[in-house]
Amino acid sequence: MMKDLYCITCPSGCRLTVESHDGALSVEGHGCKRGIAFAEAELTNPTRSLTTTVRTKHPDFPVLPVRTDGEIPKGKIMDAMRALSGVLLDRPMDCGDTVLEDVAGTGVRVIATSVLP
Repeated sequence: MMKDLYCITCPSGCRLTVESHDGALSVEGHGCKRGIAFAEAELTNPTRSLTTTVRTKHPDFPVLPVRTDGEIPKGKIMDAMRALSGVLLDRPMDCGDTVLEDVAGTGVRVIATSVLP
């Protein structure tokens, strides 16, 4: 199997060609070792950080920006978004406060990235 990817671990955005033979991966086009690790992870267990907003009851701040405090499996992104669509914050939040524990059963928290007075 052969697959072309663009590495997203640094601003260089190297174009990677990944070939798999009997479970062994061959990665070409990487500018650093991070490209190899990215390609391996992308083919075996792709993960992403999630940034979005959640609704609040505060009239001056109807939404609060949030993000995951780690990466979650790519296949769980829509489950996480569904879980967050049901969140309605009714209390003050500081940057870094937990908005939702264990989003979509991933073990990853969703945290505030701004202040909600």
